[in-house]
Amino acid sequence: MKNKSTTIAGHLSAFVTIVIWGTTFISTKILLENFTPHEILFFRFIIGYAALLLIYHQPLKTRSFHEERLFIAAGLCGVTLYFLLENIALTYTLASNVGIIVTIAPFFTALLAHFLLKGERLQPQFFMGFIIAVLGILLIGFNGSFVLKLNPLGDILALLASVVWAVYSILMRKISQLGYHTIATTRRVFFYGLLFLLPALYFLKFNLDFERFTIVPDALNLLYLGLGASALCFVSWNWSIGILGAVKTSLYIYVVPIITIAASSLILRENITRVALIGAFLILLGLFISEKKSNPILGKEDICNKETPKKIEGFPILKK
Repeated sequence: MKNKSTTIAGHLSAFVTIVIWGTTFISTKILLENFTPHEILFFRFIIGYAALLLIYHQPLKTRSFHEERLFIAAGLCGVTLYFLLENIALTYTLASNVGIIVTIAPFFTALLAHFLLKGERLQPQFFMGFIIAVLGILLIGFNGSFVLKLNPLGDILALLASVVWAVYSILMRKISQLGYHTIATTRRVFFYGLLFLLPALYFLKFNLDFERFTIVPDALNLLYLGLGASALCFVSWNWSIGILGAVKTSLYIYVVPIITIAASSLILRENITRVALIGAFLILLGLFISEKKSNPILGKEDICNKETPKKIEGFPILKK
């Protein structure tokens, strides 16, 4: 049994991770004034990859091509596709909208797990929570935002990003069972994400003008995304899962919309209406109801297995 101080550290790590992730939409929104979405993505993960390489430079040697395919797919979904969709969405809609809509990802994760991971059958409260959350998204969509009414493309892209993140979550579930070092696996995922981004950079506008990095706010925001949101958060999130377990750690995702809305209002001066706040509340309520009494990721065989808590709370990915 883990001692109290370790448990507190796990909670603190998860909370700090969510605070950083909840404010990344703000940093990206600011950077979009001088950088394109794919430029932000590329520089962000280059910084993150370099940081992880300096911290842990031991090479990762997979045992088979099947394992390597998991990393390839995770890099494509969790880095290239997800962040491209999210960053492009920010060019069409409010940062608060994107921050809230991508929080729907746990629903898609549960659905995919049900069919792909031998998960337990979805319970009625899951669908009840999903309906409530969708109502919240609809309220966000009709919150009086001028940009959103004229161009809902941003919100659609944000929704697609949540689907892609669900696929990434399924892949990482499988990777976590391989027993590799956390930093090494994160670094490998970053590598493939950057590799898949290169073709996009060829067809999309990519500017290597390094004078932009002399702009202090832009440089600080890039460092924040690269060192904090990418390198630090991906590792700290996995560490929290090892301490608290997957279920308790995932509950912190519900805090993301609140942090994003607050940061959008304070920093970007975006107009957050009462209707938008009600919509955010419904999304949080729906997510809470859907997972309150059931855990779609766990299979029945896991629930019956007395050793399950140890396997879940101490993911093999955390082995050194």
